[in-house]
Amino acid sequence: MLVTVERDGAVAVITLNRPEAMNALSRGLRAQLAQVMTELDAEDSVRAVVLTGAGTRAFTAGLDLKELGVEGLGAANASEAAANPVKAIEQCRKPVIGAINGVAITGGFELAIACDILIASDNARFADTHARVGIMPGWGLSQKLSRLIGISRAKELSLTGNFLDAQTACAWGLVNRMVAADELLPSAKKLAADIASADPAMIGAYKKLIDDGYALPFGEAMALEHSTSSARNAQVSGDEVEARRLAVMDRGRSQTN
Repeated sequence: MLVTVERDGAVAVITLNRPEAMNALSRGLRAQLAQVMTELDAEDSVRAVVLTGAGTRAFTAGLDLKELGVEGLGAANASEAAANPVKAIEQCRKPVIGAINGVAITGGFELAIACDILIASDNARFADTHARVGIMPGWGLSQKLSRLIGISRAKELSLTGNFLDAQTACAWGLVNRMVAADELLPSAKKLAADIASADPAMIGAYKKLIDDGYALPFGEAMALEHSTSSARNAQVSGDEVEARRLAVMDRGRSQTN
């Protein structure tokens, strides 16, 4: 299998499984990833997803350039999820945590930042080599990266093609945290389990609100929050909120002990 899935309670771990090719995004792997994401999105028992790559060398090195040399560059601009792995991730309504082991290069970089949250091992590195290989990004990197780390830093990465180490990626806010390589999956799974312990309908709706608002100008995003909040909160009783508040307080005390 080019993509494997392991279920651990409410958490599913997806692994890009072409370690011999640095988990390059071949046509077959992209199709399997889209199928897996669709299945997990529909699986009620799964509440959060971790995405990683097999082996230690790479999360993914991006599109399979050998394959592209034969089939052409259409995949770089594909809009359907079966060919565009970023769309495959985005179609999942559940939170997706990227566990970045090794390099995430070009299309692999685009796939990484399609995840909702990123945790990097201390040997992770990121690179946008589009300018060096002569292909314009078509999965969102040119617009997303500047919004994540600032336009000047994005230009530095994209126009040089230089590699960014995990420590700097963490300092720049590209990844949420950096951990030792042997702690990468346990840390990602623990975070996913924390998310999965909350009400799944609320988590899905909140994720959608954040994503939808992020794509809008600030004023429109604030109006979206107001309308969404007003409609949803009108359906929640005070007793429900109080019971959940007490549960949150108990959880907070247990986390400090």
